[in-house]
Formats: sequence, structure tokens, C-alpha cells
Amino acid sequence: MDIVFIIIALAVAFILIRSIRIAYEWQRAVVLRLGRFHRVKGPGLYLVLPIIDSVAQLIDLRIRTTTITAEQALTRDTVAVGVDAIVFWYVEDAEAAAVRIADYQQAIEQVAQTTLREMIGSIDLSKLLSDRKAADEQLRQTISAKTATWGVTARSVEIKDVAIPRELQDAMSRQAQAEREKDARVTLASAERAIAEQVLQAARLYGSDPNALKLRQMNLLYEMNKERGTTVLIPTEMASSLGTVVALTQAATQGATQSGPPS
Repeated sequence: MDIVFIIIALAVAFILIRSIRIAYEWQRAVVLRLGRFHRVKGPGLYLVLPIIDSVAQLIDLRIRTTTITAEQALTRDTVAVGVDAIVFWYVEDAEAAAVRIADYQQAIEQVAQTTLREMIGSIDLSKLLSDRKAADEQLRQTISAKTATWGVTARSVEIKDVAIPRELQDAMSRQAQAEREKDARVTLASAERAIAEQVLQAARLYGSDPNALKLRQMNLLYEMNKERGTTVLIPTEMASSLGTVVALTQAATQGATQSGPPS
């Protein structure tokens, strides 16, 4: 009896050891029963029946990254470029990832690679360079649509680098320089036009008021010689005109003072 009891105890212990499994927080166990899908278990402690049940695969649900590269891919406007991108993806459906495809990790890499080339061929170089976020989103949506049946979802895609031919870089640099020069010339022309309008307005004012013109002449003489400390010889006609202007100014000032409110 003791031997039988020991044998039974050992058998039970063996079954328990084979039956008890542990899945980490980020893992899901795909369990098959008699070769057919039974259920997804985890995280934590779970049991499988020896011989009847088997764990087909432990699926990692954490976000993973895959780097993809497209060398000498032609854009829609037939420019050969090299593009590097990184895909952030995760398994959303553990059952589909284990049952519907043999190697979902290799499959996501292949799909992302071909999708990147398809995207490059459907877009112009200028759009690819100027709006990478739109290209990233287009890649993400296309990859997710292709991998949805495998239970895999692309969380995001980021284009890291776009390499263009050297001669095209030089041409784009010259074009950018030409654009900057054009903008500078337009700004200068606008400033010159504004100055010309102000000069024309001042000329009309001086033409209608000789005294204003003479004051301007004296102001220019003063500005030209205030730092040099030289003596300026003023023609008699200009001096007499200046005296008249000063007298008129003083009279206007006194009139304004007298017309003020009594104290």
C-alpha cells in the first residue's frame, strides 16, 4: 500500500508540475486542446492539462520597434531617394497572431518594407520633405490595415531620414538662395516705394509753403555741421527769410499764449 500511495503521490505531483504555468504581465498564453484553439490565458498563474492541452505560443503584448529602409526608391516625380523609418507596433489579438500566421514578427517587417516603397512611389519629393507627419500617418494606416487579420497593430511610424542625390541637394540649395534673394528684393522695393511716396508728399508740402522749405534747409545745414563745430555762411536772402519765419513763429506762439484761460 505504501508503494502504491507513493506512486500515486508522485503521479499527482508530476501532473501538477506539468499543469501549473505562469505568464508575466505582458504575456498571453495561447492554449490548444487536442490540437484546436482552446483559450488565451494570463497574466499570472494558469493551468493546462497534460497531454490534452499544450501552449502553442507565449505572445508578448509590449510595444516593439522595427526599422525599415528603402534605398533608391523612386518618388512619383521619378527622383531616387533613400528613406529610413521606424515602426512602433504591438500584438492586439494574441489568438490571431499565434493561429493565423507562422511568424508575425517577420511578416510585419516585410509588410512595412513594401508599404514604405509603395508610399514613396505615390508621393512627390517636395511633399515627402515638407510634410513628413502626413507620410507617417499614411504609412501607419496602411500597415495596420494589412496586419489587422494577424492581430497586429501599428501604433505609429516615424520617418527618420530622407536621403536625396547630391546634385539635387545643390539644385535645391540654389533654388532656396534664389527665393531668399527674391524676397529681399521685394522687401527693398517696397521700402523704396514707401520712401518715394514720403518724399513726394514732402515736396508737395514744401512747394505750397516756401517758409517750410526754408526751415528744412536750415535744419539740414544744422544737422550737417552740428558735430563738426564749423561756421556756416548763410546767404543774405536765406537769412532774411529765416528772420521772417522766426518772427511769424514767435507771433503765433504769443497769440496762443494770450488766448489761453485767465489765471
